[in-house]
Amino acid sequence: MTRLRIFAEDAPEQPLATHTEAEAVAAGLAPLGVRFERWPTHADIRAGDDQDKVLRAYEAEITRLMQASGYQSADVVSMHPEHPDKAAMRGKFLAEHAHAEDEVRFFVDGAGLFTLHADGKVYEVLCERGDLIGVPAGTRHWFDMGPNPSFVAVRIFTSPDGWAAEFTGSDIASRFPRLEN
Repeated sequence: MTRLRIFAEDAPEQPLATHTEAEAVAAGLAPLGVRFERWPTHADIRAGDDQDKVLRAYEAEITRLMQASGYQSADVVSMHPEHPDKAAMRGKFLAEHAHAEDEVRFFVDGAGLFTLHADGKVYEVLCERGDLIGVPAGTRHWFDMGPNPSFVAVRIFTSPDGWAAEFTGSDIASRFPRLEN
């Protein structure tokens, strides 16, 4: 189930608010400039499908978003519990960082945990199948795919070269819940 939990940045034990309805999740993230949408899913697209099949299935939605927001490219990332680099891939995104461009992900299948840090609060967003999240450039955040990752996500970029993380050096991500799957 998609979920937004909001914490005070110094109190990871008790959320200030929890939302599970898509409209409430979107409203809770809107003050940060975060885009949150629910897209229809295609039953025949699952983890392990090749990039071309996934991009073709969601071509209309991706094109609409790219035209509306000036994005230039899209690709697909697929992770599964047996992936040989899953621990290294997970560790790569667990520290707080930001990007010079938006980070946009549509979850075709599976789940991942985006956590954003802004204005003295931490916003934990459990994204699942059908969720699109757009984290604005410069927003401090981290991502957890869990110890047994299982997801397919379309990544949408402004630059055809993708994005690079700028790490903050903060240890805040280590103090908040992780995705346990």
